[in-house]
Amino acid sequence: MPISTTSNYTTWLESLKAEIRSARVKASLAVNSELIRLYWRIGNEIVHQRAAQSWGSKVIEQLARDLKNEFPDLQGFSLSNLKYMARFAEAWPENPIGQQLVDQLPWGQNITLITQLHDRTTREWYIKKTIENGWSRSVLEMQIEGQAHVRFGVAQTNFVDTLPAPQSDLARDLLKDPYTFDFLGLLEPTNERTIEKALINHLKDFLIELGVGFAFVGSQYRLEVAGQECFIDLLFYHTRLHCYVVVELKNTAFKPEYTGQLNYYIAVMDDLVRDKVHDAPTIGLLLCKSKEQTIVEYALQGMNKPIGVSTYRTSPELPNELARLLPSIESLTEQLDATIIKMPPEEPD
Repeated sequence: MPISTTSNYTTWLESLKAEIRSARVKASLAVNSELIRLYWRIGNEIVHQRAAQSWGSKVIEQLARDLKNEFPDLQGFSLSNLKYMARFAEAWPENPIGQQLVDQLPWGQNITLITQLHDRTTREWYIKKTIENGWSRSVLEMQIEGQAHVRFGVAQTNFVDTLPAPQSDLARDLLKDPYTFDFLGLLEPTNERTIEKALINHLKDFLIELGVGFAFVGSQYRLEVAGQECFIDLLFYHTRLHCYVVVELKNTAFKPEYTGQLNYYIAVMDDLVRDKVHDAPTIGLLLCKSKEQTIVEYALQGMNKPIGVSTYRTSPELPNELARLLPSIESLTEQLDATIIKMPPEEPD
């Protein structure tokens, strides 16, 4: 029997492959960390030398030319990149290595952080989330544009009362409010099914908005109790929480009876679908067009299943500053009436 077909060799080979893959990942991270350290040191030198020598902006142009002449085969020392290095050092004035997590991010994501965010605390939040969730640069930009830092962990829930710690904290931190479904291109959806079908058609974008760990199970997931059918709008399994997540869509403002319906679905899932040995308790997420916080608080008090309530929007909202500059419908109507040319009445024959 050839050695390559024996079980011992196959097992040994697979273990070696795993070790090599792990080493490659570690080597890649080490190279990236050293590159980020180098860029910070160069940027820090640029900042200090400009201040000490009273050099103007032209010094960066000269430095870019000299470095290119000295290292013609190396990329990364262009004029624009040297400027980013200076901004990088200014964004993290103390040496970030060992104190910050920026050296774990590729340079492109660091550029996104220093150019699109101006608050240190906010930058640190996105750094941690990017590392935790493995966000690419495009996903990071999308999360920044959608202001994820003010939406994560703010949904109204009863998790503290219905889930054990630390499961309750982990579950709460995964939910957002509001959820933004701008990618659907729906201005005024007519009903829940329209939104649901659009979300399924844009499943990749939907999963990105939900966050890392959500695995899609199905839509209109059928349950049967005592001969009566019911259908869950959207069903997910969360790979980190190890639990099912029941998502119900409502194209109206929140109503207390919605939590009763969702509580029922969760109870049925726990009894008929959940693996009671391996799966944590099922979680419910109710998505409504709008909600009154006090009403939601009262409604959740009577529920014994873990439920979160959030809002969603399906079209971009104008920033408040821009909205204030735009004329109102009333003023537009008045201006239109004032400019309409009144046609003279027809003279009788």
